[in-house]
Amino acid sequence: MGYGPTYLERDNTLRIVSWNVNGIRAAERNGLVEWHQGYQPDLLCFQEVRAEPHQMSVAVAEPAGCAAAWNPAEKKGYSGVGAWIRRAPESIRTGLGIAEFDSEGRVQELTYPGFTLFNVYFPNGSRDHSRVPFKLAFYEALLKRVEDLHAAGRRVVIGGDFNTAHQPIDLAHPKANAKTTGFLLPEREMIDRYMAAGLRDVFRDRHPDEVGHYTWWSNRLGVREKNVGWRIDYFLVSESLVPWVKDCFILPDVMGSDHCPVVVDLDDSLVN
Repeated sequence: MGYGPTYLERDNTLRIVSWNVNGIRAAERNGLVEWHQGYQPDLLCFQEVRAEPHQMSVAVAEPAGCAAAWNPAEKKGYSGVGAWIRRAPESIRTGLGIAEFDSEGRVQELTYPGFTLFNVYFPNGSRDHSRVPFKLAFYEALLKRVEDLHAAGRRVVIGGDFNTAHQPIDLAHPKANAKTTGFLLPEREMIDRYMAAGLRDVFRDRHPDEVGHYTWWSNRLGVREKNVGWRIDYFLVSESLVPWVKDCFILPDVMGSDHCPVVVDLDDSLVN
């Protein structure tokens, strides 16, 4: 597992990493703990954990130097989110209060003084599109929660696996995937609605015209090496919070999953 950029002292910076690990026990075998110790993010948000805490090693369930919080799915070996936390939030809430979504362990909501962070694993629409309605309904429910927080004057960061490539620039073969879930027009329009609700894709803001930035690759032989991928993992940030964003970038050389980590650096005055 590659370590990504060398860890440097980050004065006045809160570093948040989002990573779909495609099974945290497999990621551990591929060097997750060692990578985390080298990179030292303030928060590492996981999606697709696919395990309950009692099934994890001590090193994963109770990481050194961090608190851990988990929201597993009811179904064994499926979905689930979690976080390793160095900078403690004021509170952690799990789920959206809607049973059909919450049973799949898809949301953590961490409240800090200056913002609310959502760690989210959005549903996959399924190859036969049978889960697309469920996926769109989940998008709607989370958007309602975000809009309520905005109405209350709260700023929001959403990090996670959105399971959707927003624009043609966000996948290697957009024309060939026009009828593939993850690039269907109704799915992409949901991200448009998040933008219309006052959120910004801070990675794309910094790389508006650059192609080849992806966060997920098929496990088929040679696909990742050829960089035939999709950008489906994002940080969306309230427009009013954008001035506190120092950077947002992808770590494509970090192995261990079919996804790679995505990083956002915020001014740490937001947590003080």
